Amino acid sequence: MKYNSYMLHNFRNIPQLTSVSQEIIEAIEIVGSVLPFKTNNYVVENLINWNNVPEDPMFKLTFPQKEMLLVNDYNKIKSLVDAGADKQQIKDAANEIRLRLNPHPAGQIEHNVPEVDGEKLYGMQHKYRETVLFFPSQGQTCHAYCTFCFRWPQFVGMEDLKFASKEAELLVKYVHDNPEVTDVLFTGGDPLIMKTKHLETYIRPLLEAKIPNLRHIRIGTKALAYWPYRFLTDDDAEDLLKLFEDVKRAGKHLAFMAHFNHPVELGGDAVAEAIRRILKTGAVIRTQSPVLKHINDSSETWTEMLKKQVSLGCIPYYMFVARNTGAQHYFSIPLIEAWKIFRETYQKISGVCRTVRGPSMSCLPGKVQILGVADVKDEKVMVFRMIQGRNPNWAARPFFAKFDEDANWYTDLKPAFDEEKFFFTDELNEILSSAEVEQNFE
Repeated sequence: MKYNSYMLHNFRNIPQLTSVSQEIIEAIEIVGSVLPFKTNNYVVENLINWNNVPEDPMFKLTFPQKEMLLVNDYNKIKSLVDAGADKQQIKDAANEIRLRLNPHPAGQIEHNVPEVDGEKLYGMQHKYRETVLFFPSQGQTCHAYCTFCFRWPQFVGMEDLKFASKEAELLVKYVHDNPEVTDVLFTGGDPLIMKTKHLETYIRPLLEAKIPNLRHIRIGTKALAYWPYRFLTDDDAEDLLKLFEDVKRAGKHLAFMAHFNHPVELGGDAVAEAIRRILKTGAVIRTQSPVLKHINDSSETWTEMLKKQVSLGCIPYYMFVARNTGAQHYFSIPLIEAWKIFRETYQKISGVCRTVRGPSMSCLPGKVQILGVADVKDEKVMVFRMIQGRNPNWAARPFFAKFDEDANWYTDLKPAFDEEKFFFTDELNEILSSAEVEQNFE
């Protein structure tokens, strides 16, 4: 299949849109002026059931919906469009809205950016001791954009909000100089939007440096779901697979971190063959997704998705909670509901599927997992634990919050048993203070 991309400036050229209402077309244009929009012909032709639009989950996953903006914000952009405002006026209004949508949650800019010789490396993040994230500059777009994506600031043209780096040498130096780092995660955007020759300029220096502490290379990508031909018929597909083989040959573990949000993305011969070819290189494919209202907020959907992933040779890894950024109000569900979906799913799958962890919030203190609800000392409480923490000593430590069926994020929670704060609060505040950033975490 020949690759064909659609963005906001040419989305009206999508043939299937002739069957939808003008109200939907208008919403795509208005919301797409604030939140990024991009899709391709594979998504349009293979993943969306156009007979079920606008209710189709893959349509909502890839096409902006009116409700993804708050009413006042939607009306503000619509009034400018209706009045014939110029592009700069619309852009200025959109930027004002974007800055109110928490563009970099969990302290990504303030607390996660590392330094080399006193210079901040804005194309990298280092939040957890063992893992460094690297944002290759040529990989800061995707084959198609997910409407929930917490990396949406990478795609809207606001350079101050964007992570990107061309400095492979600094990455090598940083990993070498920080012996606690065992993992490098290439992320974006999507690193596999890049030509293999560009991806090689980042991965091969890591292999050639023979850094003893570097054990795992991860690639976070949606390519299997949105463009499986990247591994089949693209002109450098064979080169890409050879690069994967070379990572394994160099003695490093290659973890292919695949994003699948709905079972339909796992259908068809192309994705099955792409998975088979990746696994043949010695890579391991781990899968992850947030649980999302309108997309996959049922145990039936998750059960089908996890079973299909395992049958294709993938390892279920994470069920996340929708992050507190962008259109969170549209996608998020209460933590209790997310836990119920996880629990019901767990009850319907065998042990080989139960490698999935969650529901997990990637938030300021770390990855916080809700374990369930319990009655302790005559109080109904929510039970949590840290999967990862800014302090590694927080990992695997349980803690309790007051029962709150409406809480959507960890900042909505209050400590149980009349405690004033959670066990990590004081130390987290010290970490934030040491970064010279004022925070008030309760």
